[in-house]
Amino acid sequence: MKMTDAKAPIADKIPVEIKKHQDVRVDNYFWMRLSDEQKLAEIRDNQTQKVIDYLEEENAYYEAVTRGAKTFQDQLFEEMKGRIKEDDASVPYKSNGYFYSTRYEKGKQYPIYSRKLENLEAEEEILFDVNKMAEGFEYYQLGGLNVSPNNKLAVFATDTVSRRQYFLRIKNLETGEIYPDIIENTTGGSVWANDNKTIFYTKKDPITLRSIKIFRHVLGTPTSEDVEVYHEKDETFGTYVTKSKSKKYIIIGSYSTVSTEAQFIKADNPTEEFTLFQKRERDLEYSVSHYGEHFYILTNKDKATNFKLMKTSIHATEKENWVDVISHREDTLLEDFSIFKDFLVLEERNNGLNKIRFKSWDNTKDYYLPFEEEAYAADVYANPEFDTDIIRYSYNSFTTPNSIIDFNMKSQEKEIKKEQEVLGGKFNKENYISKRVWAIARDGKKIAICLVYHKDTELNSSTPLLQYAYGSYGYTIPDSFSTTRLSLLDRGFVYALAHIRGSEYLGRDWYEDGKMLQKKNTFYDFIDCSKFLIENSYTSPKHLYAMGGSAGGLLMGAIINMNPELYNGIIAAVPFVDVVSTMIDESIPLTTGEYDEWGNPNNEEYYHYIKSYSPYDNVSAKAYPNMLVTTGFHDSQVQYWEPAKWVAKLRDLKTDNNVLILHTNMETGHGGASGRFDSLKETARDYTFLLSLENKLGSIN
Repeated sequence: MKMTDAKAPIADKIPVEIKKHQDVRVDNYFWMRLSDEQKLAEIRDNQTQKVIDYLEEENAYYEAVTRGAKTFQDQLFEEMKGRIKEDDASVPYKSNGYFYSTRYEKGKQYPIYSRKLENLEAEEEILFDVNKMAEGFEYYQLGGLNVSPNNKLAVFATDTVSRRQYFLRIKNLETGEIYPDIIENTTGGSVWANDNKTIFYTKKDPITLRSIKIFRHVLGTPTSEDVEVYHEKDETFGTYVTKSKSKKYIIIGSYSTVSTEAQFIKADNPTEEFTLFQKRERDLEYSVSHYGEHFYILTNKDKATNFKLMKTSIHATEKENWVDVISHREDTLLEDFSIFKDFLVLEERNNGLNKIRFKSWDNTKDYYLPFEEEAYAADVYANPEFDTDIIRYSYNSFTTPNSIIDFNMKSQEKEIKKEQEVLGGKFNKENYISKRVWAIARDGKKIAICLVYHKDTELNSSTPLLQYAYGSYGYTIPDSFSTTRLSLLDRGFVYALAHIRGSEYLGRDWYEDGKMLQKKNTFYDFIDCSKFLIENSYTSPKHLYAMGGSAGGLLMGAIINMNPELYNGIIAAVPFVDVVSTMIDESIPLTTGEYDEWGNPNNEEYYHYIKSYSPYDNVSAKAYPNMLVTTGFHDSQVQYWEPAKWVAKLRDLKTDNNVLILHTNMETGHGGASGRFDSLKETARDYTFLLSLENKLGSIN
């Protein structure tokens, strides 16, 4: 991949002054912003046409720069596709008398959802064939499948634009009829009351896309008569509705970054007034489950930074009545819990490693599942049944393909229900090495880096290495297996996942120390990991690459402004790079709910801190690495104009001759392509960029 005779697009500069706190920023590319109405309009106005023309010019330039690698990219896609089992199926799980599964047919992009009554030998009943439903759409997402208690009806949600604004519809599973009523602009989720005719659902604000209202719909009545049962008026909160695993309660939740609130009704009485569980308080988070005569609460009450488990009577839910079940621990993060008839199951994280713990209600048993690898991912998985001794969990690692395992909590016997198949005949887990190393950050903190590479790869200054991270919202990226990543590992790349601050890898404090006025720790950690890898001869700046998406794309923008000399190439996917402009514009989706993650720039201290690292605001005249930037035209989480403006500014100011290309998928949003093969093509695109910079456009040795 190299510069061609094709000329890079030069975006017009139309200066717009943006004033805040006596500070003036000049945005030369503000004109690239379009409203949803402009994007979806059948007739384009002049501004819309100008923006689309520019994005298409960038796409044409991307095609010109990458033309020489197209054949390899196609081969790489086929290689990745050749590893997956095209006619694959999930392990069936039982719910309310039926076994449900999801399967794919060879050559088809989308899943088929089906069920069988009582046993796996029964006749298959196809619920939804998404391949047929998606015909005629460039993008199609089916979600929110929710079967009624009597098993006769299903609510389902569809998104054909990729803005995560779902249409809700209801299908009669006995007749196949899809009822004519369509509920627009929802989150996609829904809850059935126990009467089999009432559903609750969440609507979004049409402008900000904030989850704002809960409605009640009764079958056979017009959607125009749906009753609003809750309106979340605080613009920093969102709302949702769910049902307890016991099926006894319907719960409305309200949430912000640092505070939550719940209210509930009995699922048998859908028209009753909701009862407040515990009123919201800043810095009080809690989530609720039901068992018997108690509610169980995962909470940070009483400064339980790493969370603890409490319980209270169903008749006295205020926090002064809560009592400890699992006390707070300084060294262990309590991430989640599941309730079964005879066991409480806890998902914990200690020293970065996630653990599954079983504790019987009669206190006769309390033990952990044993995991032996140094870096792995284990998760409790698809357990809708309450009255069972069997729990299902998944396990995989950088070198071990995913397994779905049924575990008997009483006998402690396990049965592997399915092991992920890696086709093609070349994969052998013994050919790969995985390990965890610890870098020292500039402030003395230890940062875990999990590495995987082929056993024949020599680690030295000439070794190509891809460093990946996210580092926001407390989300911890699992150390999980990837069939597509093998295409890099088998060509001599090392993959390094840096567990930087902003995640919860080392507990809740690890997150708190990487947000708000500590956000720069996230960027410093990543850079310090890069320096560690270079200093310890895992790679060198000529062969070090970095990749991140969304908030991880912000990370990419920050590190290349701070230390561009460390990296040969960067992939920034749907990057959140115009942080100041987005966070001062309350009309943009997600903004108000993000104040407790990034800070509210209406406060002058936060404004100047955010501005000091915002990638778009800190582009300057210097040399930058080779860069591939990707976005989706319909992205509702990071608007396409952020990466488009960023690339235009980089191209105007950078002093190097390195590759800078922007690819906009004009049909998709934040999550990329909806079909499984189309998403593989996007991965092949990204890996081709890396391999071309390393001159490794060849087959696996």
